[in-house]
Amino acid sequence: MMWNNGMGSGMGWMWIFWLLVILGTVVVTVVLAKAFTGGRGQSGGHEHVKTGERPRQPREILDERYARGELTTEEYRERLHTLGEGRQ
Repeated sequence: MMWNNGMGSGMGWMWIFWLLVILGTVVVTVVLAKAFTGGRGQSGGHEHVKTGERPRQPREILDERYARGELTTEEYRERLHTLGEGRQ
């Protein structure tokens, strides 16, 4: 049975087309936003410094990562040595 003189299936394709146009616009917007901000975001894994705070020292960051369990003792000592703060 034909719906609206055979236009029914064409309307279904139109919905898909417009959905793809909207999704494409969203993707392009996100890509451009990341390109202009250098890909930095709240969940980017970068260490952020709040306004008015002094920049964190490498040793502080290393200590925090070790405390969180992100580094093994061997990795921690190796990186301390690289920073010039490990025992000789």
